[in-house]
Amino acid sequence: MMSEKAEGKVYLVGAGPGDPGLMTIRGRDCLARADVVVYDYLANPLFLTYASPGAERLYVGKKGGCHTMSQGEINALIVAKAAEGKTVVRLKGGDPFIFGRGGEEAEELVSAGVPFEVVPGVTSAIAVPAYAGIPLTHRDYTSTVAFVTGHEDPTKEGSDIAWDKLALGAGTIVFLMGVGHIGLIASQLTANGRPPETPVAVIRRGTLPEQKTVVGTLANIAGQVEELKLKPPAIIVVGGVVNLRGTLEWYEKRPLFGRKVVVTRAREQASEFLAILRELGAECIEFPTIEVVPPETWEPLDAAIRSLDVYDWLLFTSVNGVRFFLERLTAAEKDVRDLKGIRIAAIGPKTARTWKDFGIEPDLVPDEYRAEAVIAAFGSRGVSGLRILLPRAEKAREILPEELRNMGAQVDLVPAYRTHRPTGAVDQVRELLERDEVDLVTFTSSSTVTHFLEMFDGVYGGELPPWLGRVRTGCIGPITAGTARKKGFGVDLIPEHYTIESFVQTIVSYFGGMPKR
Repeated sequence: MMSEKAEGKVYLVGAGPGDPGLMTIRGRDCLARADVVVYDYLANPLFLTYASPGAERLYVGKKGGCHTMSQGEINALIVAKAAEGKTVVRLKGGDPFIFGRGGEEAEELVSAGVPFEVVPGVTSAIAVPAYAGIPLTHRDYTSTVAFVTGHEDPTKEGSDIAWDKLALGAGTIVFLMGVGHIGLIASQLTANGRPPETPVAVIRRGTLPEQKTVVGTLANIAGQVEELKLKPPAIIVVGGVVNLRGTLEWYEKRPLFGRKVVVTRAREQASEFLAILRELGAECIEFPTIEVVPPETWEPLDAAIRSLDVYDWLLFTSVNGVRFFLERLTAAEKDVRDLKGIRIAAIGPKTARTWKDFGIEPDLVPDEYRAEAVIAAFGSRGVSGLRILLPRAEKAREILPEELRNMGAQVDLVPAYRTHRPTGAVDQVRELLERDEVDLVTFTSSSTVTHFLEMFDGVYGGELPPWLGRVRTGCIGPITAGTARKKGFGVDLIPEHYTIESFVQTIVSYFGGMPKR
């Protein structure tokens, strides 16, 4: 038995079928406080980002029949980690107790005297058919459903599946992990009385952007799967409810479903953009080409904050400028009340919204969200003799301060942050681009364009990338588009308004009606 002094605990957590939104709040909370995460092959590796950066991550899964550890070794591992007094999350796809061997692991924990909890997950047996538009029960079709493994323990002498009872005993039958045995499954069901014309759906990588659904009958589904070379992971649904897919299909009908979009925006700013694209069905490839970090020194910004009363205007050209300015305002033991009497200008609605969150309505927000529009707006008001503080990126376009100075304003530039090129998954993105598997690369600033190409420096021996002229690109505004064209990109779309919302709408319109790759 385990020593009573140990304080470790194991959480058997179901990660769900793949869509990050289907993981439970409890599961995410457990991951956030885990010392150790012991995980299987996951349909979506994004789940691991919910764990703290310092958590030990141990992969023990299998893919394509290749085992990294036996089940006995996995059991011993989670017991040993708990014995060290650690909080262990045993993370499993789907639900741990639905063909996930979680019951066996729980038995080992009980035997070793290790405290544990089970955190159920949304099983793919339910979620995947739902994402394919197939309700497993329906009062006009059936009120019974059976869940069956399509991949029994190969060491067993015979099958535990009573095919003679199963074939006619449930209106809907869901097979997990069975696509490799689809022919055997269909033949067993028909041999035991299920009509050959019974509808069947095979759903591969359900709840993920690459979901693919094939519909047929028991008589022809094996041939279709072979012809389309459909590979695991996949769910098989047998029964009349499959016919409802024609009416209830929703996930695969989303406007950007099946589109691969590369998002180059800084990770700190990309969350909203990614969320909207994913909601519309896009498969987003995060490839941040900019990382936002503090300036080399805070002294110029801090000095300006100490002397706020000398300024007539505060001018912000980005959300980052506002964020870092407010951080330093707090560090100086000041708050927004110290801005009384100072007018605020924001280059766009997102920057303005940041101020509104603090109860401050900016005095100037131009109709067009770029430097030239800010200059025009100030020109109509008159700024001669006024003093303007501009907290911004360490390196930025000079047109704004120069033109304001030409109008007679005194403009103090202070670095509030800087950007640099991070390291990213260059090989993964390069392979996708070379195979023409990317539908769109998105750029939200000139820096993202420049840094994107710099990420591939040295990859092509000094030559231009072979995909440069043929990859589709979208730019948030004309300045960014001009930079992209100078670098050799053929810009395919620019939104009417230079906002993320307008950018997304333009992407949807561009791909509307266009056949998928």
